[in-house]
Amino acid sequence: MIEVKEIHKAFGKNEVLKGIDLKVKKGEVVVVLGPSGSGKTTLLRCINFLEKADGGELSIKDTTVPFATATKQQIQAVRRQTAMVFQNYNLFQNKTVLENVLEGLTVVRKIPITEARERACHALDKVGLKEKYDAFPSQLSGGQQQRVGIARAVALNPEVILFDEPTSALDPELVGGVLNVMKKVAEDGITMIVVTHEMSFASDIANHIVFMDGGVIVEEGTPDNIFFHPKQERTKQFLERILPKWGYNI
Repeated sequence: MIEVKEIHKAFGKNEVLKGIDLKVKKGEVVVVLGPSGSGKTTLLRCINFLEKADGGELSIKDTTVPFATATKQQIQAVRRQTAMVFQNYNLFQNKTVLENVLEGLTVVRKIPITEARERACHALDKVGLKEKYDAFPSQLSGGQQQRVGIARAVALNPEVILFDEPTSALDPELVGGVLNVMKKVAEDGITMIVVTHEMSFASDIANHIVFMDGGVIVEEGTPDNIFFHPKQERTKQFLERILPKWGYNI
């Protein structure tokens, strides 16, 4: 289980996260929704210590770490149990697809090359890139590059994969392929926290929906509860703008 307690984060005078609590069960897919500037991406980046939160604590499995005073060793312990898929792929342009996936396994995890190659190939096969091991990122479509990013995360076998709007940089016709890969990952029972604006995908894949605004969790619940029976007025306003054709109950 992953649990975040009372996480706070400010950039100067701008308080982006205002004491958020979040629990994610093992094997659960939690989708985080909300308008731009609500703190969704900052939350993910703090969980993975890409940003240093000002207060609160994080628990993953048997590891509990205070955000503000975490040591280098504690941060490394958290990162060994997490993986992140970014909006803009974050691939090494001078490395092949296979080398991009191997990097985290051999350099960060210190896994022997034979085992690392086996895991990397298995992950790439899973996301439909069996024929692209030797290709460079510049030779791939945006959707294929994002699938490399997903394979890189899956190969690490983390406790949780964090997805930060993984389809936002893609052309519309490429979105479906990446979402289908994410569904396959979820079907394998991997714990996922997903920030996305893909409402249909969220409804299909999520066990739990979190709606954020203004640095706080406004409302959370099952997809049915959030999309069709929202309780908070702010949630209703957001859904009215983004789901005009769904006709949810208010």
